[in-house]
Amino acid sequence: MTIYEYQQEILRLKKEKDICILAHSYQAREITEVADFTGDSYQLSIQAKNASQKTVIMCGVRFMAETVKLLSPNKTVLLANATAGCPMAEQMDKELIETVKEQYPGYTVVAYINTTAELKTICDVCVTSSSAVKIVRNLPNKNILFIPDCNLGDYVAKQVPEKNLKLLQGGCPIHARVSSKDVKAARQAHPNAEVLVHPECTPEVLTLADFIGSTSAIMEYAKASDKSDFIIGTEISIAQHLSYQCPKKHFYTLSKNLICPNMKATSLIDVYHAVAGVGGEEILLDDETVKKARLCIDRMIKLG
Repeated sequence: MTIYEYQQEILRLKKEKDICILAHSYQAREITEVADFTGDSYQLSIQAKNASQKTVIMCGVRFMAETVKLLSPNKTVLLANATAGCPMAEQMDKELIETVKEQYPGYTVVAYINTTAELKTICDVCVTSSSAVKIVRNLPNKNILFIPDCNLGDYVAKQVPEKNLKLLQGGCPIHARVSSKDVKAARQAHPNAEVLVHPECTPEVLTLADFIGSTSAIMEYAKASDKSDFIIGTEISIAQHLSYQCPKKHFYTLSKNLICPNMKATSLIDVYHAVAGVGGEEILLDDETVKKARLCIDRMIKLG
């Protein structure tokens, strides 16, 4: 079958079986075209919670599917490709952070959404890249242990200097590999373009950017701007999606290295197999994990 034929069969099967398909913004175009919702990880989990369907397929990575399950424990949640993980989410586990918490008693533990469900069970509050600054500012405690992304943590610390943030060495290896040299080279190649970057990039890259924001914020900024040229400092799929959505504007990738192999692991065939009932992995979380991990997410909703 052709890509179009697979897409038509997926659309038919999901309607027949009453399935909701979620696609993270970093997914390939042919996958986002068959999805019910496309966006950032937390945004998708909210959409899944409010959707009428009882079965949800996540086209993204494992922690995202876990977050969907946390907010919709009574729904069947499938990860389209079982091998799609997140290096950042896998860097720190529950045992490590329990040890670190002992070294910093009295600190409020702030967990980036890019963490496992198990790790969230021992954290105080969860944040997204778009809500991190607001939530940290609203926390009553001055002392914050921010995990796992030290680049996002450094960005937050600079925005909220009244707080004392302790950072650990962790983060997104894809965003972290971009350098100031890449920014300067991109500006030289496209002198009229604005540089829009994700806060998971290093501090040296952020200082050279025209705009810093989450994936969704970058996309909305580019769509709303009266400028026509943009250098996109996040996963290369975003520049591609924006090119489709804004055909009169020009989008360039900040670096050819901004390719996430885990996001690229999911194929249209994986989605087809999942809706057909012969693929994907069901996400199963025990009641205790759901109960404890939900606490930091509920607090995020309250503070953010």
